[in-house]
Amino acid sequence: MVQTRVTVERVRHELKFRMAEVVSANRITPKMVRIVLTTPEFGGFRSLAYDDHVKLFFAPDEGELVMPIDGPNGPEMPEGIPRPEGRDYTPRFFDADRNELTIDFVIHGDGIATKWAENARPGSTVGVGGPRGSFVVKGGADFWLLVGDETALPAIGRRIEELPDNAKIIAFIETVDESEQQSFDTGADLNVKWIVREPGHPGQALTEAVERALLPASVGYAFVAGEASMSKRLRQHLTEVRKFPSDQVKAASYWANGSADFYDGHEH
Repeated sequence: MVQTRVTVERVRHELKFRMAEVVSANRITPKMVRIVLTTPEFGGFRSLAYDDHVKLFFAPDEGELVMPIDGPNGPEMPEGIPRPEGRDYTPRFFDADRNELTIDFVIHGDGIATKWAENARPGSTVGVGGPRGSFVVKGGADFWLLVGDETALPAIGRRIEELPDNAKIIAFIETVDESEQQSFDTGADLNVKWIVREPGHPGQALTEAVERALLPASVGYAFVAGEASMSKRLRQHLTEVRKFPSDQVKAASYWANGSADFYDGHEH
């Protein structure tokens, strides 16, 4: 019997909407832009978990950005003003002393977020909502299994760098090619397996690599995120084949192959 040693605490945050300004925008890989945002309104900003989400709001092609407000029935817009388009992103870093929030953007397609990130310069503005809550992992595990694609890299990278030096981390990360591989600042025992995506089959090589892997026969906690069918299949594999307790596996669907407007149901 595997003993459960990790628990998760759900922490609610006051929902706030802020207008932020770009401090810097730099390509850390050919298809990943790291953007640092600031605003005095980041005072009191809380992001307690590596897989938190904020919602970024972008101005329409014509007109200025007007942010929602938190009304009695949830976020609402002033009368007669349409809600701006928003996308969900993981806070990669937050520097409370400098009121600076770092977000990593995967550049793909021609969506509103990609267009904004490609053109972002110091002084560019964007709306920031949340996080609404955090799922804080507490306690120790003999090892941490982190699995995902580029969309999960901000959360995986943050988790790697936040774990203590005595942590054992096994990571499987799928990217479009070798140029998208990143390095991490950590003193932990880290073993990363980088996997190049098979064209037209997102998540397939990643799934097969995890299913073939030799994992420690001890208490592990798994985080899986990325394409929806990959996350679902690996959650099933880890709980049914590897015998991870179900509450020791967090599997999140960030996008779905073939769906341009996928919503995974998480809170922001």
